[in-house]
Amino acid sequence: MLDAIIILTFILAGAGIGFYGIDMLPASAIDRVTNVEGLRSVTAGFGALIGGAIGLSVQTTYRRAETQVRQMPIDVLITRSIGLVMGLLVANLMLAPVFLLPIPSEFAFIKPLAAILGSVMFAFLGVALADTHGRAFLRLINPHSLEAMLVAEGTLKPAATKVIDTSCIIDGRLESLLETGFLEGQLLIPQFVLQELQMVADASNDQKRVRGRRGLDILNRIEEHYPDRVVIHSADYDDLQTVDAKLVRLAQEINATLLTNDYNLSKVASVQKVPVLNVNDLTQAVRPVYLPGDSLDLKILKEGKEAAQGVGYLEDGTMVVVEEGGTHIGDEIRVVVTSALQTSAGRMIFARPHTSVVA
Repeated sequence: MLDAIIILTFILAGAGIGFYGIDMLPASAIDRVTNVEGLRSVTAGFGALIGGAIGLSVQTTYRRAETQVRQMPIDVLITRSIGLVMGLLVANLMLAPVFLLPIPSEFAFIKPLAAILGSVMFAFLGVALADTHGRAFLRLINPHSLEAMLVAEGTLKPAATKVIDTSCIIDGRLESLLETGFLEGQLLIPQFVLQELQMVADASNDQKRVRGRRGLDILNRIEEHYPDRVVIHSADYDDLQTVDAKLVRLAQEINATLLTNDYNLSKVASVQKVPVLNVNDLTQAVRPVYLPGDSLDLKILKEGKEAAQGVGYLEDGTMVVVEEGGTHIGDEIRVVVTSALQTSAGRMIFARPHTSVVA
């Protein structure tokens, strides 16, 4: 629509100039014309054609400029705009004395010419200075402005809000993740999660009551140490019965990431296209990887299923089966990894006593 308006405006302007431009001709020239109205129509037609060509050129130039502005980073656009305004302001201040000079009427054209040239020169100077020192200017005003600009233009992605599950709070590893700095973004704890946590803390079962109170203590410590990152949200969904369903719905509505250690909840959320961070998956990912030939110190705790086998455990709970380790039960010995096996129940490592131990 805008393209048509631009072209039509220039066509009408060209036609009007051609139609009324006849009046500017000398009277002697007009007297030689037998049909003035016909001449007006012809000049109006030529003017419309020329206006249409100019309008098409202007419309193409406008669209190119619009495309460049849309693709321009927001910080560059802001600094160039500021530079342009500052350049025009300086031009007006510096050219003001020129307009007060007593210039003869024969040279009166100097004033508008100086105004146009000065404005154009200082405008380009302002834009050039903005390209050179614009980012430093923005950082001077706001040290975090550059990061905000990069986020706005899509170069950087903001950290997604994390919706916290009840089991993840009770688990206790959330606090450690925050201390290490590996968990980014806001932590959103819905009101219905707090209600579930309170119900667990008030349960008649001693084990549940201890876990619930532990979760409340952890939550209080997190709020105390990270007050700017923890947000209690009052959202609730009366049409949903379970807390898991409410968590998934909330994460969908605010485009957040669900943080949990519940395997079933992770699968349900993944089916509904909700991003999930499972703390158990993180634990598995950061477990040390032992390759055949690696040595480690291990305490043999019990006998294995096979004769002469001994069994020990790493700090993360990984079971290590040591061939010929049955005679070292209760001792801490150095073993050499021979192989590793990943099963549905977890990971299992096979090893044998180090040669120095055997000797």
